[in-house]
Amino acid sequence: MWGTNLVAMALLATAASAATAALADKVLSNHATLLANNSASLAFSLYQNMVKEKDLENILISPVVVASSLGLVALGGKASTASQVKTVLSADKVKDEQLHAGLAELLEEVSDSKTRNVTWKISNRIYSPSSVNFADAFVKSSKKHYNYDHTKINFKDKKSAVKSINDWAAKSTDGKLPEVTKDVERTDGAMIINAMFFKPHWDEQFHQKMVDNRGFLVSRSHTVGVSMMHRTGLYGFHEDTVNKLLILSIPLAHKKSSLVFFMPYHVESLERLEKLLTCKQLDDWMGKLKETAVAVSLPKVSMEVSHNIQKHLGELGLTEAVDKTKADLSNISGKKDLYLSNVFHASAMEWDTDGNPINTSIFGTDKLKNPKLFYADHPFIFLVKDTKTNSILFLGRLVRPKGEKMRDEL
Repeated sequence: MWGTNLVAMALLATAASAATAALADKVLSNHATLLANNSASLAFSLYQNMVKEKDLENILISPVVVASSLGLVALGGKASTASQVKTVLSADKVKDEQLHAGLAELLEEVSDSKTRNVTWKISNRIYSPSSVNFADAFVKSSKKHYNYDHTKINFKDKKSAVKSINDWAAKSTDGKLPEVTKDVERTDGAMIINAMFFKPHWDEQFHQKMVDNRGFLVSRSHTVGVSMMHRTGLYGFHEDTVNKLLILSIPLAHKKSSLVFFMPYHVESLERLEKLLTCKQLDDWMGKLKETAVAVSLPKVSMEVSHNIQKHLGELGLTEAVDKTKADLSNISGKKDLYLSNVFHASAMEWDTDGNPINTSIFGTDKLKNPKLFYADHPFIFLVKDTKTNSILFLGRLVRPKGEKMRDEL
C-alpha cells in the first residue's frame, strides 16, 4: 500500500514539475507573436514622430502598453474607427477576438515580474466626462483583456480633476510617478492613462561601493552631476565604426530580457542616431553583438516621463478616434458621444546597482583583459528587449538626467 502511494505521489510530483516547465516554456500564439513584432515597428514610428517636438528631452515609452491602449480603442470603437487600430498595428487580417486575446497574452507574458525578476507595475484607466455612462459589456471586456479601470470625472473643476488623476497615478506606482500632467486641454472626450513603474534587476549586480559623483554632459556647454556606477564584466558589445556609436547589451535577471544602450562616440544631438532607428537596423546591430570584456560606467537613473501621445497616434493613422466629428466609440457608452481626447502615457524608471551576485570566477583570467570602455556620460538611446517574445518592452532616450548643474569647465 505504502509503495503504491509513494509511486502515485512521485507521479503527481513529476506531472506538476512537467506542468510548471511547460508553463514556463509556453509558446506564444501566432497572433500574439505577430503583435509583438508589430508593436516594435510601431515603437520606432511613434518615437520618430515624438522627437520632432521641440524642447522634448527624455523619452520613455512602452510599445506593448501602447499597443494595448490601441486595443482598448478597438474594443470601444465600431466600423472604421475600430478597423484603423488594426491598420496602425499592421494587423488588418487579424480577427477582433484574436487581436484582443493576442495583446492580452503578450502583455501578460512580458510583465510577469516573477519570471523576469523585474519590478513592473502597470496601471491603466479610462476616464470619461461625468455625463457619460460606461456600457457594462465594455467594462467587462476591457477589464478582462486590458485590465482597465473606468472612472467618470468632472472636468468643470479642472484643478480638482488634474489632482485626482495625479493622485491615482502616484498611488498606483507607490509614489514613483507623482505627476502625469499639469493640465488637461481637451476635457470633452475619453481619456486613456497608462501609469507605470519599471525597475530592472541586473543578471549580475554593479559594485555597490563603486558609486561616485561624475559629470554628465547634456551638451558641450552644460554638465550636470550624477551618481555613476561601475563594473567590468562580459557583455554583448559592438562598435559600429561606420555610424560612430557603441552598442552594449546587459542581461537582466534570469536573462529573459536585456537593457540595450546605443551611444554615439561623442557629445552630440541624438538626431543623427535616431534617424537610423528601424526594426531592420536593430536586428542588424543585435546580430553583431559579441561577448566582450567591457568596463561599464552608467548613471544611476531615476526618471519620470509623461507623454500625451494622442496627437502622435493620430499622425500615425488613428485619425478617426481622435476626431470629435468622426469618432465612433459607441461600444464604450452605447452612444456615439465620445472621441479620444487624450492618451497620457506616463512612466517612472529606475536602474541602480541591484542584481544577482557577480560571477567572480572570471576575475583574474584572460577573459577580462583589455576591456572595452563604455562610459555613458552623454546622451544615449536605450531599450529593454524581451528575449522570448522579441518585443520591445521600453524604448527611450536619456538626454538630461536628474542632477544639479555643475560649473562649466574652461
